[in-house]
Amino acid sequence: VLVAKKKLNRDVWSKEIYLIITNINRIVDLFLTPGAFLIPYTLMAVFGGIPLFYMELALGQFHRTGAIPVWKEICPIFKGIGYSICIIALYVSFYYNTIIAWALYYFYCSFTATLPWTNCDNPWNTPNCTNYFGKNNVSWNNFSKSPAEEFYIRNVLEIHESKGLGDVGGVRWQLLLCLFVIFTIVYFSLWKGVKTSGKVVWVTATLPYLVLFILLVRGATLPGAWRGVVFYLKPNWAKLLDTDVWVDAATQIFFSMGPGFGVLLALASYNQFNNNCYRDAIVTSLVNCLTSFLSGFVIFTVLGYMAEMRSVEVEDVAKDKGSSLLFITYPEAIANMVGSNFWAIVFFLMVITLGLDSTFGGLEAIITAVIDEYPHLFAKRRELFVLGLVIVCFLGSLSTLTRGGAYVAKLLEVFGSGSSIIAVVLLESIAVSWFYGIQRFCDDIHAMLGFSPGMFWRICWVAITPAFLVFITVSSLVYQPPLNLFGYDYPDWSINVGYLIGASSFIWIPFYMVYKLLRTPGSLKMRLAVCIHPEKTAHDQRPDTLCMNTIP
Repeated sequence: VLVAKKKLNRDVWSKEIYLIITNINRIVDLFLTPGAFLIPYTLMAVFGGIPLFYMELALGQFHRTGAIPVWKEICPIFKGIGYSICIIALYVSFYYNTIIAWALYYFYCSFTATLPWTNCDNPWNTPNCTNYFGKNNVSWNNFSKSPAEEFYIRNVLEIHESKGLGDVGGVRWQLLLCLFVIFTIVYFSLWKGVKTSGKVVWVTATLPYLVLFILLVRGATLPGAWRGVVFYLKPNWAKLLDTDVWVDAATQIFFSMGPGFGVLLALASYNQFNNNCYRDAIVTSLVNCLTSFLSGFVIFTVLGYMAEMRSVEVEDVAKDKGSSLLFITYPEAIANMVGSNFWAIVFFLMVITLGLDSTFGGLEAIITAVIDEYPHLFAKRRELFVLGLVIVCFLGSLSTLTRGGAYVAKLLEVFGSGSSIIAVVLLESIAVSWFYGIQRFCDDIHAMLGFSPGMFWRICWVAITPAFLVFITVSSLVYQPPLNLFGYDYPDWSINVGYLIGASSFIWIPFYMVYKLLRTPGSLKMRLAVCIHPEKTAHDQRPDTLCMNTIP
């Protein structure tokens, strides 16, 4: 009865559009480089990302609870998935907010007469710095570095002062201050709950597209831009046989769309019961994929220009991805624009707002899951709980603020949220489709929307999506490519540490299974029967006929 009352009094979005815009803000992705894996990316989106996106929205909206307690109503023995999701989200916060802090540092450096990454006349530059902005016949060799690259590596990160993971060096106080500002914003945005979010969603939803369009127009006018576009769109069939490409594509889909991180469950749990989550899933997923496709054009027009100026092939300058694209490629594009300072300020402000949106979603997933699971401890102490969580995330991020912090961030990115999240999503899809039952799940959706999912969705949930995830999980475990960052080869011991980081989140699933079986009375057969059936019937707690609080 208490659980039912809690659900009936749960806040909901006052307007359905707020959930769509919030999700769009969270999933807009500027890190994608789909030139080499456009086909795997599309296939993983259609048969993996979108079906799982739809599944999590439906689960959150119907059961109206977070990632931990939701399993009581689905399949209790898999409740460890909820704890694993929270640990993974915690690891993501350790390095992802550091990336936002880097963007804040760039934002601060943009308020100068001349952008510091446009020339080689700075104290941090080396003799290898080669400036080709507005120049012809520049001599570029294997040792040459662009001003933007040296600014990022030698000034922002100061990674040359570190000897590697064995000696990461001291903390960069400038980045520490930036991270403190970021977490202060995060705390005061989350401490009162979802009622304090969504106030500026219209601005943060439109700003990225305006900036991307301007960068695209400018990039298309650069010499050699067409080379990058051709490289971007031309399929590389040989790459389809590379397992690493498929793993990267799958990881990119899950990280940008968010299934498995608990964010969709948390946000959808504040929906009206009859909200059209099917429409939400289709719209937000398509926006994500199309935005990634658009950002690919922006990236590769600049890469084509860089290749033209350096007199090399596009693939020679398209090796970097992730944060290197964000802090090297985009700044180089901005440096070639009229009014570069203004556009640098706008661009990095956009990056900060998008990053904060993602951080809000990730931490809200933890907050919602823990408070819904332990309401007697935290429901009336949300402010203190959020403060404690933010402090833990800040302390966990300190190692990524050192001069070798980029090495730590890369290790957390690969092992803390790479293969682990794919394995967790695999078990989640199996638990819902095979144990909870695809027919029961479809009946739940019919109760909310008035129609059942079609055959495509059923087949994906039951067979195609799990098959894809099994392939990706096994492949990523069997074949782990050498880990390298800025020419630094990660030592074997660090790879073992990475595996321990990944196992520390996934291990909660078998641990809870054993715990649940031991705590349940009866024979083994009876225990299994009890543990795989919902503890309570969510159908009897439907809030669709009662008046609920709304989020302004």
